[in-house]
Amino acid sequence: MADRKFAYSGGMLVATTIVLLVPLAWLLLLLRKPSLDVHFEHHPTHFWLVLLTALVSAVLAYATGAAAIRRGDPRVLFVALAFLSAAGFLGLHALATPGVLLSTPNAGFTLATPVGIALGSVFACVSSLRFHGDRVVKAMRWGRWARAGLLTLMALWAIASVAKLPPLQGKAVPEVADGILTGLAIPAVLLYALAGARYLVLWWERPSLMLLSMISAFVLLAEAMIAVVFARNWALSWWEWHILLLSAFTLVLVGVRIQWYEERFSDLYLKDTVAGRRELSVLFADLQGFTSFSESHEPGEVTTMLNTYFEVVVPPVVRRHGGEVDRIIGDALMVTFNKRGNQPDHAERAAAAALALQEAAGKVQGEHPNWPRFRVGVNSGIASVSLLGTEGGRTHTVIGDTVNVASRIEGKAPVGGVAIGPATLALLPGARTESLGLVDLKGKAEPVEVFQLLSLPLG
Repeated sequence: MADRKFAYSGGMLVATTIVLLVPLAWLLLLLRKPSLDVHFEHHPTHFWLVLLTALVSAVLAYATGAAAIRRGDPRVLFVALAFLSAAGFLGLHALATPGVLLSTPNAGFTLATPVGIALGSVFACVSSLRFHGDRVVKAMRWGRWARAGLLTLMALWAIASVAKLPPLQGKAVPEVADGILTGLAIPAVLLYALAGARYLVLWWERPSLMLLSMISAFVLLAEAMIAVVFARNWALSWWEWHILLLSAFTLVLVGVRIQWYEERFSDLYLKDTVAGRRELSVLFADLQGFTSFSESHEPGEVTTMLNTYFEVVVPPVVRRHGGEVDRIIGDALMVTFNKRGNQPDHAERAAAAALALQEAAGKVQGEHPNWPRFRVGVNSGIASVSLLGTEGGRTHTVIGDTVNVASRIEGKAPVGGVAIGPATLALLPGARTESLGLVDLKGKAEPVEVFQLLSLPLG
């Protein structure tokens, strides 16, 4: 079975390599046979082709960026920055088409493509690093700063190009190999090659269509930079690098579309994202008396009750205190804190969220005294952050004893109150609590002392 898998993966790699060499061979043929490199100047085609490429790259930048922030994964974030760099500068290049914004091109608009693709090579190379531990959080911080800097650079570049400010005002725009283009192309090609090689190692460890699509995209982008340097303006060789760019981003988009919609970019995740360990806090909440309420009321009334509660209790948990809703099953709510590793004060956040949840739910219950009321439990400790399932059902969740105990503690909480375990209490200096005594928890050999959380210190 392993030999068959090895042969299949090897065959796929060889076939992909052959296909990716075709554009480079075609470019070499056009450059050696100028008679084949026919001139074709059509401004509308250029505008729409480049704009379409920018839009495809922008879609990828948005999708990967959202996934990166949601999962706290720097690899996916830097991939998003590579797509964003290409999208922004390609959009500017589309505006370089004569007759769109300006009657004649200038250096700012025309150089936008090689600059954007070159910047993208830096982000692609950084994305291929194997971040782990504390470096994951630091890399996410660097990635956010890099995104802000990239957006600022693109805005300033656009302003300078439109206003014809130096040094982007020149009309003598480089179209073939010279110092500027070569200076951008050589490091970009090397960086894309390095990124592709590192992703190839990842692919060999865990073969997937997504990783193969990324490798292919990096190769096509490197080939596009080579074509940018040597192509003749408005000739077939010049059109080729436009097609290569569109092909690179479309290839990744198709790979994304084929993936199961849940956790589309999971094949790019770092090991810490797929199967890491975190010290975190878990909050469980459910409604005491929900079953009897459901039995005595119409399904529509039950749905209204649940939606009313969750509309009120989820915002305080998620937005104000930085919790992440892991799941909602019926009347039960599970929320995690520090799942991404960026909340060292996770216990304080979870405790404050639990009190805020009960306060918000109490106001609703005051208007509907016959509705069931929440019990809330919080526990802290080490848990495994894991990607579970396969195509047809994937979820990114936390598992382990810390989670199980949090669920058991919630079952011991007083109605309308918050119960916490000793591990959480140890992380809450100054908290006012009341012991609920030693409690036998299912699955625990020894009783655990559970506390009712009454208040937290102000400030």
